[in-house]
Amino acid sequence: MKQLASLKIEQTYKTPKIDLNPLIGDLFFYGKSMPENASKVYEPVLEWVKEYILQPRPVTNLKINLEYFNTSSSIWISKILKTLTTIENPDYLLMVHLYISEEDFESVEEFDDLKDAFSPVIDIFLNSTVSVGLKLYAINEKSEVVKDTLVLL
Repeated sequence: MKQLASLKIEQTYKTPKIDLNPLIGDLFFYGKSMPENASKVYEPVLEWVKEYILQPRPVTNLKINLEYFNTSSSIWISKILKTLTTIENPDYLLMVHLYISEEDFESVEEFDDLKDAFSPVIDIFLNSTVSVGLKLYAINEKSEVVKDTLVLL
């Protein structure tokens, strides 16, 4: 089977930087995502992910560091996430890294159960065939990570 090539999409004012590297299993989304036509941005990404899951790395790191995303972007990101949960090897790991503001992180810490705070994301993982972990990062106004926590699923 042919080796899947990396996919890189440069950041614009309305679209995120997307860097998908099959050799190390890193899938990175950074910036803002408010495209007028989300399918134009995310459909090639979803197609790439569908190919990637056929020969995934033992650990796949999905890193989502979006300071803002619109509803249509969230739908596409959910589709991508849902596809990644169908990696067929239960010994493999899908680590989802979510970067949120320090303020949001503090309010999430006040929940009795972090899983409740992220139930829409966690609901996607319910029927996954791969092991899944969720790591939250608090970022300050300089986009520096100042805290993190691991949510075991």
